[in-house]
Amino acid sequence: MTLKSEEDLEIPTEPGIPLKRLPISVTGDSRRVITRPFLMNAHRVSTLLERLDGLDESAVEEELREVYASYEQRHDDLPERFLEHFQTGARLVKFDKPWSGKRQLLGGAYMTMEYAIDAAALFNPSIVAHPDQTGAAPGAVRILMSLRATGEGHVSSLVFRTGTIDGGGELTLDPPPRRFYTARIAPDRQYNKSLYRQKLAEMVIAGEVVDQVLSEVPDLFTLPQIAEVVTRHLFEAAPAGERDLALRTILSIAQSNYHVDIDVKAPLSELVIFPLSTDESHGIEDVRLTRFVADDGKVTYYGTYTAYNGARVLPMLMSTTNFRRFEFHSLNGSGAANKGMALFPRKIGGRFVMCTRIDGENLFISTSDAVHFWNDPQLLVKPKFPWELMQIGNCGAPIETPEGWILLTHGVGPVRTYAIGAMLLDLQDPLKIRGHLREPLIVPEGEEREGYVPNVVYTCGAMLHGKNLYIPYAKADHSASVAVVPVAALLKRLLS
Repeated sequence: MTLKSEEDLEIPTEPGIPLKRLPISVTGDSRRVITRPFLMNAHRVSTLLERLDGLDESAVEEELREVYASYEQRHDDLPERFLEHFQTGARLVKFDKPWSGKRQLLGGAYMTMEYAIDAAALFNPSIVAHPDQTGAAPGAVRILMSLRATGEGHVSSLVFRTGTIDGGGELTLDPPPRRFYTARIAPDRQYNKSLYRQKLAEMVIAGEVVDQVLSEVPDLFTLPQIAEVVTRHLFEAAPAGERDLALRTILSIAQSNYHVDIDVKAPLSELVIFPLSTDESHGIEDVRLTRFVADDGKVTYYGTYTAYNGARVLPMLMSTTNFRRFEFHSLNGSGAANKGMALFPRKIGGRFVMCTRIDGENLFISTSDAVHFWNDPQLLVKPKFPWELMQIGNCGAPIETPEGWILLTHGVGPVRTYAIGAMLLDLQDPLKIRGHLREPLIVPEGEEREGYVPNVVYTCGAMLHGKNLYIPYAKADHSASVAVVPVAALLKRLLS
């Protein structure tokens, strides 16, 4: 047996397509932190509050001054966060002593921790035109890049970077943020009982317990209303078993459909959307941004992503028109399973269109009259070339050109090597493939092979501007860079 050199083992790239890697590296920074609740368990919280209750007021004030002196330069909203975390802990253990405001703030400080949002990795980017083009020069466009940020415990959240592509095609990113602003759930979300029942049935949660819980809430109900009913039934149920699981699932679906409001003063590059629901507790993963233009010209930014709770994945859709209010909804139906959903940026034939990978291996196309419900997926393509034989997936929203939809794909080959390729779909019938690259566009090279997950390049969405296709991509699930491809050369190769 003859051992091959590393050069012989490299995957060849598609010939005839000049691809330029930009000298851009987007990396994490352990100095960028947010605050999170630090609630170990009810016993620990109760013990802490008892100890704090024994401090005299002067000691409370002195300790609080020291906390502010050490941390207020790192965060803009410490008092609000301390109070919020104290109230959460007090509710957990039913603590109701009449404490002073300063003692409550100190209690909240003990129940707060810092979290380095992207200390472990900053990767899996997607890119769209920025919602605010104020100040962009003629021929230039401001861009918004979403990224998956990972910190302690490999919990993933969503962050953003901004930048500009100038008239000459050069892309520059704005300086990274020094601080982060974390979004919080708004409490006034309402849920439709019939749609809620349908989602539970899709998750194979049905029967007497569902009927009983839903009979005790109105046709339009809020999270506190369903939480109160479920909590009451949980106390009545056995601590384990199918009934307990059903009750917890009923509540988790409500917690997974919510909206957040963002401070209008916070720049987008300082915004963090940290996991806020039970189903997202282990991460908001691989957001694929789409700048969607409706038939009437209205623009909505959608982001398909995977919510992960450590045991299962839940397909989700984020939407916003102004990046100040975000709606989060679970995706429903047989066409919204598994991972890797990418929404087309406009309707085709009067219907929403989505590229999905419902079986974990092959690509499908689904259409729908409602963006949150997807059924009857149709097979688009199976892995066919050596570099993608393990599985094929999409790499974000398809990109419209006069020749068709450019769909970037990722393929998994030998030694779990991820590479990025491309297909061309018919404009009117995206199930018709007009071209499919035999070799990938981007393969991991040199230092791109080394990182948290070796031998992986991956993107969640590219952007066409002028004559070029800009492809931000992750390197070994650690950091991100950008490659540029002349779109004419890519189309020529796809059509040949």
